[in-house]
Amino acid sequence: MAEKITLGKALNHGLRRALENDPKVVIMGEDVGKLGGVFRITDGLQKDFGEDRVIDTPLAEAGIVGTAVGLAIRGYRPVCEIQFDGFVFPAYNQIVAQVAKMFYRSKGKVRVPMVIRIPFGGGIGAVEHHSESPEAYFAHTPGLKVVTCSNPADAYTMIQQAIASDDPVVFFEPKRRYWEKGDVDLDAPLSGAYPLHAARVARPGTDATLLAYGPMVRVALDAAAAAAEDGRNLEVVDLRTLSPMDYPVIFESVKRTGRAVVVHEAPGNLGLGAELAARITEECFYSLEAPVLRVTGYDIPYPAARVEEDYLPDLDRLLDAVDRSFGW
Repeated sequence: MAEKITLGKALNHGLRRALENDPKVVIMGEDVGKLGGVFRITDGLQKDFGEDRVIDTPLAEAGIVGTAVGLAIRGYRPVCEIQFDGFVFPAYNQIVAQVAKMFYRSKGKVRVPMVIRIPFGGGIGAVEHHSESPEAYFAHTPGLKVVTCSNPADAYTMIQQAIASDDPVVFFEPKRRYWEKGDVDLDAPLSGAYPLHAARVARPGTDATLLAYGPMVRVALDAAAAAAEDGRNLEVVDLRTLSPMDYPVIFESVKRTGRAVVVHEAPGNLGLGAELAARITEECFYSLEAPVLRVTGYDIPYPAARVEEDYLPDLDRLLDAVDRSFGW
């Protein structure tokens, strides 16, 4: 039976279930134990599973990830929490030079089954280094799987699937959606869950395709609802997996609607929207009625909290792009 819980609580339940199901799962990060994490995602887990499995680490992201690499090689399934998106960069070398390459370096003999959880995106009025969208750095790196949830149901199943994966997974969590509620079946078997590396049509439509992920899925759904009042039937695709990208679902939607608009918080230059636009143009050229358009953050460092609403893509900017698409 489904319960209505927040996205943050769904992640907590998913982590708890992973700890229960596999004694080799360990959680590690800054303040994840007694405090339960700054967003309380790991609340109560150290109390129930002990300090050996939910580990408060020093303030050293490179050390957290580097230690997790060793644990993964020795047969554990570590789950690292990077407290905020902007804090991941001290660990970047470990992630791209060790985590991503170990399987290939060993010719497939050594796997690194670990998850790196990163709360990402803006919209919470935070200070510098707390509202970044660094997903393109990791999606660009071969050897890493990169996923992001947008709702509580996906949060619950996807975190478990990521932990169960034998590949290293960078798991982006839309922090400004932590408090949004949705129905989650906490008793559903993981074996019957939607695949981890698959996109999903969040709202069917016929006139244009909106491609979004993480925190922008809600914006895309709101834009589709507003467009419906003007007689436009927009399809919303929740990408869910950023590497590998689920192109068959994307191409099928765009070939059917003839128009595509990509939205993400990260800056537009060399962002995931650029790759999507290129691939869609290559594969769907004869089906397109207009160029693929992008609605993104601006090509500047993330601004101060008092003006972040002017930076973040919103319903009006997305609907303006839809209007431009129909203007061709």
